[in-house]
Amino acid sequence: MALSARFARRTPSVLRQKCSPISSTSTRSFVTSPRSSPSPQSLVRTQQKTWQAYQQTRQFSRAAGLRIESQEAPNAQAYLNSGAIAGARDLIDVKKVLVIGSGGLSIGQAGEFDYSGSQALKALKEANVHSVLINPNIATIQTSHVLADTVYYLPVTPEYVTYVIEKEKPDGIFLSFGGQTALNLGVQMQRMGIFERYGVRVLGTSVRTLEVSEDRDLFAKALKEIDIPIAESIAVGTVDEALQAAEDVGYPIIVRAAYALGGLGSGFANNAEELRNLSARSLTLSPQILVEKSLKGWKEAEYEVVRDASDNCITVCNMENFDPLGVHTGDSIVVSPSQTFSDEEYHMLRSASIKIVRHLGVVGECNVQYALQPDGLDYRVIEVNARLSRSSALASKATGYPLAYTAAKIGLGHTLPELPNAVTKTTTANFEPSLDYIVTKMPRWDLAKFQNVKRDIGSSMKSVGEVMAIGRTFEESFQKACRQVDPKFLGFQGDEFEDLDDTLRNPTDRRWLAVGQAMFHEGYTVDHIHELTKIDKWFLYKLQNIVDCTHELEDVGSLFGLKKELVMKAKKMGFSDRQIAKAVNSSEDEVRARRKGFGITPFVKKIDTLAAEFPADTNYLYTTYNATSHDVSFDDHGVLVLGSGVYRIGSSVEFDWCAVNATLSLNKLGKKTVMINYNPETYSTDFDVADKLYFEELSYERVMDIYELETASGVVVSVGGQLPQNIALRLQETGKAKVLGTDPNDIDKAEDRHKFSQILDSIGVDQPAWKELTSYEEAQKFANEAGYPVLVRPSYVLSGAAMTVIHSEAQLEEKLTAASSVSPDHPVVITKFIDGAKEIDVDAVAHNGQVLVHAVSGHIENAGVHSGDATLVLPPVNLDDRTVARVKEIADKVAEAWKITGPFNMQIIKAENPEGGESHLKVIECNLRASRSFPFVSKVLGTNFIDVATKALVGREVPDPVDLMALKRDFVATKVPQFSWTRLAGADPYLGVEMASTGEMACFGKDLVEAYWTSMQSSMNFRLPEPGEGLLFGGDVDKTELVGIVDYLKPLGYKLFAANKEMKTHLESSSKDGSTQVEVIEFPKEDKRALREVFKKYDIRGVFNLAKARASSLVDEDYVMRRNAVDFGVPLFMEPKTALLFAQCMSEKLPKKEGIPSEVRSWSDFTGGKSI
Repeated sequence: MALSARFARRTPSVLRQKCSPISSTSTRSFVTSPRSSPSPQSLVRTQQKTWQAYQQTRQFSRAAGLRIESQEAPNAQAYLNSGAIAGARDLIDVKKVLVIGSGGLSIGQAGEFDYSGSQALKALKEANVHSVLINPNIATIQTSHVLADTVYYLPVTPEYVTYVIEKEKPDGIFLSFGGQTALNLGVQMQRMGIFERYGVRVLGTSVRTLEVSEDRDLFAKALKEIDIPIAESIAVGTVDEALQAAEDVGYPIIVRAAYALGGLGSGFANNAEELRNLSARSLTLSPQILVEKSLKGWKEAEYEVVRDASDNCITVCNMENFDPLGVHTGDSIVVSPSQTFSDEEYHMLRSASIKIVRHLGVVGECNVQYALQPDGLDYRVIEVNARLSRSSALASKATGYPLAYTAAKIGLGHTLPELPNAVTKTTTANFEPSLDYIVTKMPRWDLAKFQNVKRDIGSSMKSVGEVMAIGRTFEESFQKACRQVDPKFLGFQGDEFEDLDDTLRNPTDRRWLAVGQAMFHEGYTVDHIHELTKIDKWFLYKLQNIVDCTHELEDVGSLFGLKKELVMKAKKMGFSDRQIAKAVNSSEDEVRARRKGFGITPFVKKIDTLAAEFPADTNYLYTTYNATSHDVSFDDHGVLVLGSGVYRIGSSVEFDWCAVNATLSLNKLGKKTVMINYNPETYSTDFDVADKLYFEELSYERVMDIYELETASGVVVSVGGQLPQNIALRLQETGKAKVLGTDPNDIDKAEDRHKFSQILDSIGVDQPAWKELTSYEEAQKFANEAGYPVLVRPSYVLSGAAMTVIHSEAQLEEKLTAASSVSPDHPVVITKFIDGAKEIDVDAVAHNGQVLVHAVSGHIENAGVHSGDATLVLPPVNLDDRTVARVKEIADKVAEAWKITGPFNMQIIKAENPEGGESHLKVIECNLRASRSFPFVSKVLGTNFIDVATKALVGREVPDPVDLMALKRDFVATKVPQFSWTRLAGADPYLGVEMASTGEMACFGKDLVEAYWTSMQSSMNFRLPEPGEGLLFGGDVDKTELVGIVDYLKPLGYKLFAANKEMKTHLESSSKDGSTQVEVIEFPKEDKRALREVFKKYDIRGVFNLAKARASSLVDEDYVMRRNAVDFGVPLFMEPKTALLFAQCMSEKLPKKEGIPSEVRSWSDFTGGKSI
């Protein structure tokens, strides 16, 4: 499609950041992707005078005229030694620094803070400053002694942090590297006078600046002082004040919560009723909210700014949201550098960013977000994050500028001009990056896993992860990102929608697919889509290019009709071989062979922060077809390590820990390493983990491209979760790659249920009865023979309900007939579900079929709760020695049968024998790869399982087998899940066989009660109900744990309430001493406002709802109770075994005793050394 004349005049985006503002013009001049830009050299010739004047204004010029190759890079060390820098080496005198981590991963606060915290610890280590880290997230890389000198797995709360300060006596503290959790903690502790009392200095940005940036009222006043425009807003503390403020400002409005993370508690309101509900909910999450005029439809931009204490200040990166304002930036597709801003707009916002950061007094890193008028020069500041943020991690990885590391160095007193850039090693940190490529960030949602969840996306973040793709055109970068989000996508494509126009107008998590549907299949014009979505036309024209190229390929229609020019055109636009194959009715392998026959292969380019203007020593790479030469040589023959890809429910930071540790172990064994991953939140995508880092797709095509270019000596597929496993067999069989460890054919025998079952039978290992069936009648017959309940697993996911426990024939019929979800094309697997069984996790490493190390963890919950949502206990105090020994025997048999070399994990259920005698142990799952519990068992048992596994994979320094479970330990550790229900409006907070948690925490204690007590308090925003407050009970009265909970809590003086008379009667009649009094409260199920008043009236600060099954409707009493507990910020206990255990914890731990509790001990104090 031809572009209109309006889009023809363009300033090259590559040079956008290098030129001073050119004189204003009445029309906007649009920038474009590097591919369609004139070369930097030609622009230099045409603007020689401006360019020379610009060079004179800077200490270091970033362009060097026409003879770039002969120019030497500025020497950071020489500049430092010249004495030209005021304040250089005037460092802050600290000997011990406390670093606050972010806790369990949740929506809005994920793995990016493991990356930033790790960078801070690295900076402290370089400075010979002793680091003390508090972070209960045991899956992180930062919580290891490689980075932190002392680690505390404790809740990030003022109470516990004060205990650690008393014990460790640090003289400094970093608050900027633990996200909103650490920032809020710092503000609280400053107000309590803790830092002053113990003489702890806040390093970097002051608490006062943090307060100003977070308190919406103070922030508005601060910006008005320097004439920076912000959205008209009023800070309020009650619902009535919010309604009045909206009248003054005028609808539509947006509500924002102070001290909140990822837009939590924010939302749009078009009228008073919507505002009443929204503000009431927001005020349960934050003491102050801001009512401001909505700017929905404006463009959204972000600038990452760094400033030191000597007032040196640079902008490291600018980013533009593909989606207009109205979608939270964490849920928006983002490109960097910005593509549709004129030079004037770019510099206007850059100047404002520096002005704001200087006025606020930020020392370190800061993120400034803007709303920009689409057709003018008007703008508003949305917010400022005076800390490392999600965008900071993205900016670091997008530019190659180590933001967190630099911010930590600044916090210690360094200035920007004196710091060398650790990535390039040739420039200083006072040098603004310049990009000759385009980065696209795309979010990943997992909303389909939750029933009743609202799929709209707005001002409150819902995505669980993000990907970052690099290309030299927008089309190439965007298509890579689509595939990285989910391998089922071939690239930019469409999908079917009930009401396409509505989805385009009101964004959901499937918005880009709706744009694709409109373009590919419905014939919508760019103008029409722009009208509906307000997405800038520049982006839409670029997407139209992809659509046009797809149609061109479809017109060819066959593999042999493909000409070299068309293949090259498609590859330059980011088409994958699979995508081309689909368009021409061929196969991926045939297209790959034809492409290689044409001599079309990708080129490897560096991310060097310098747009290739100076030589840079960097190992940070990506592939592109928009190039003519490689930037690197390929003579290392290294080992490829495949990372975990995007974070999602079920695969998170735990696998990054595994991938990083495998890489470090390979390095120690003298092997060259090549990491492939595309997740900007990870530590594995840091520049100094592997010898080479490819920010690339984890697809068969791209892994083989890199394997062949590098002539790699092997590939590790067992440490990155399920994604690398899925391509293992193909890499070996089709690509002839050397897969290290367990043979992919054996991996396939564990993944294929039939083969898996046959092998278990042949080695005498028990498993629950199961069958794969193709009709409802067969399913009904099996269920009647095996007996209910049964577990039903359809072959494809239907509205997120992939697996369900069925308790009756009526439920089975509803599940399988109503949606026609069983047929010969769509078989279902039905397994006998054993009620009341215990679940056991086994993590192990084997070499040639012999187990080297293993760990046996017990679950607190009964089987039926997904292992990722379960509470793990290690050592397994709830299992007897004989059971642990029998589990080891099963692990030995499985390792031998599958000839395992490397890591593996099993889930086993322990069911009582109805005839008496030894209980039954039945294997329900086996994964021949590392599992999410590997970091937990490694750190608790003091043996790095991944290090052992890596030695086994390469057959070097393989240790002798050792039984780690035989050693008796005087401590217990519990791993608990972190849920993000607050974010997922409408979702039912109920645990089942589908995983729902987004993160995990683990704490240690002298016994189970102490460990679990501390672990639960580590949950984000957990507020312990105080004695005297109200507790509400609901669920099924036949849950025997209910009475035990009441017996534990009654003596503490809690007021007990029930939602109905049946629950009241049951609790009063069954309690231990018969004197329990329970009050029935009115429970308005269909009136949220009235229900909120009920919670307030009875001071309900805890809800125990032990239901037998997930709610069947939105007016189900148990659903309403659970959902509103979450919405009102009240602790919810909905699983019987853990609810009972926590009640026991409260009984033993309340009221709190004087002095430092016994659980306040460092990790090495518990385990007796620093082995990991």
